[in-house]
Amino acid sequence: MAVQQNKKSRSRKGMRRSHDRVAKPTVIYCSCGAPTMPHTVCPSCGQYKGRQVEAAADEQ
Repeated sequence: MAVQQNKKSRSRKGMRRSHDRVAKPTVIYCSCGAPTMPHTVCPSCGQYKGRQVEAAADEQ
């Protein structure tokens, strides 16, 4: 069984765990004002990079 030789300090434990956080998703706002993921079509208006790509959700 593995047994530690010396106690790890709180500081060193925190430094090791600094990369374990959950990444916050990136959110951009479309020209219509709806929050959208980057590089995706806006779910509410159907635009991508200022062009109409899909029919809007209201029109369907």
